Amino acid sequence: MKKLLLILFASILVPLSVGAQEIIPLYQGAIPNSKAAATTLVKESFSNGMYRNVTTPTLEVFLPEKGKETGAAVVICAGGGYSVIVYSGEGVMTAKELAKNGVAAFVLKYRLPDDAIMNDKSIGPLQDAQQAIKVVRENAVKWSVNPNKIGIIGFSAGGHLASTEATHFKKALIENPNSTSLRPDFQVVVYPVISMQEKLTHSGSRTQLLGNNPSKETVDLFSNELQVDETTPPTYITQAADDKTVDVDNSIVYFEALRHHNVPVEMHIYPKGGHGFVFGHKGWMEPLLQWIESTTKSTAK
Repeated sequence: MKKLLLILFASILVPLSVGAQEIIPLYQGAIPNSKAAATTLVKESFSNGMYRNVTTPTLEVFLPEKGKETGAAVVICAGGGYSVIVYSGEGVMTAKELAKNGVAAFVLKYRLPDDAIMNDKSIGPLQDAQQAIKVVRENAVKWSVNPNKIGIIGFSAGGHLASTEATHFKKALIENPNSTSLRPDFQVVVYPVISMQEKLTHSGSRTQLLGNNPSKETVDLFSNELQVDETTPPTYITQAADDKTVDVDNSIVYFEALRHHNVPVEMHIYPKGGHGFVFGHKGWMEPLLQWIESTTKSTAK
């Protein structure tokens, strides 16, 4: 409860759009995989720094000051167990720090899986993550971004979304007439849900995304440690060992899968901090920023 209150307090302290240049709709036309009456069936809401019942996905844009751009960009997927989005605390707060350090940041308000608004709720968030990478890459010139330096970061269940996008980019679940690459150039996962396997997953996130009785095939498909291959982008993983919400073994099995497929990976496991440790550990982004700088130098073409 203390950790939850800390997250809520941090979320409230971060204004929704201070420092943002614009908020844009994620899709210009129809939202894929949406039921026709979605917006009347479910009412989107925002309170205490968190979104609920998202029906209209957006990107909120935070750009570095002119002259400080590194060319790198990151799409941010805040967590919330696929039930809410901790938008201000994990999303906006992270975006502002990235932009301050020359990295363009795009906070993704993604659709939360819901049978009431989606034909297939298991792929709804992934569609939005793919679209976010596509939008940033296709607007790279507009935002002074290098199209080969676009990554994704996710927290908790948002870490599952980020790692899903980083391991499921080959199959486009959105319209992509220009065949724009949907592969992030790097991925960052923070106290992430990685696996949907029963003994390892965060049960609330799994139920929200896959339902009560998913098939083994579906569970394996969304267990991202099983989806890693040599094309998976370079990865940064961080978590606290005493996390009681998401088992740190999610990070460890992902690290092992990446290592065994020769994917560059760096992992920082802090001894204490629990779930949501970023709200109480101010220096957590320093090694991440160094990693982004070194990684984007090697990934840029």
